[in-house]
Amino acid sequence: MADTVVPDPASLSYEEARDELIQVVSRLEQGGATLEESLQLWERGENLASRCEEWLLGARQRLEAARKNAGDGSVGGDA
Repeated sequence: MADTVVPDPASLSYEEARDELIQVVSRLEQGGATLEESLQLWERGENLASRCEEWLLGARQRLEAARKNAGDGSVGGDA
């Protein structure tokens, strides 16, 4: 991770962030990284986890809005 360019987590889809987070956790679990590398991995993992949480929160809000609209009978399918 030292000299490689990593995308901003805000630009990643849920799947991209999740997959990279899995890789980060795997690297941390394997050990062998220097303290500095481990700290960078940890920080990246925290940022990726936050991005995943943002996506999931957004999805939950969309589902709740859809359920509310369905309950109100205001879903427009008949045009």
